[in-house]
Amino acid sequence: MDTSPPDPQLSALYQELILDHYRRPRNKGTLDHATHSVSLNNPLCGDEIDLQLRVDGDVIREARFIGGGCSISQAAASMMTQLLKDRSIPQALALADRMSAMMHGDEAAARDKALGELRALAGVAKFPVRIKCALLPWNALTDALKA
Repeated sequence: MDTSPPDPQLSALYQELILDHYRRPRNKGTLDHATHSVSLNNPLCGDEIDLQLRVDGDVIREARFIGGGCSISQAAASMMTQLLKDRSIPQALALADRMSAMMHGDEAAARDKALGELRALAGVAKFPVRIKCALLPWNALTDALKA
């Protein structure tokens, strides 16, 4: 794992991106005609998410969430729902695996452009107690798609 100090400008940019998704979440609300739905919470910190998907064939056409909790869990849900639109189920599950790898300190995953804005959450890996916050929406996704 790289232990060099992060670029302060990049860290500030990532922090602002996380706060932007927390303050102005994308795709937050109820999804009419959802084909998949799951609710998860983290009882240790109070984070919760209700994830709803509209899947057509093998493709996620729309993803929305309702939830509450810390900035990390809510920003992760907002970023995730943006990334999932028009992805196949196998692609979505592969992204979930990459996100999990990044949260567990995988440097290659943290540089993977496929994760898009979610790479802003790579620093969370340094705080083990917060990893569950960032992975909560992804756990909801995998539960919903494997049900």
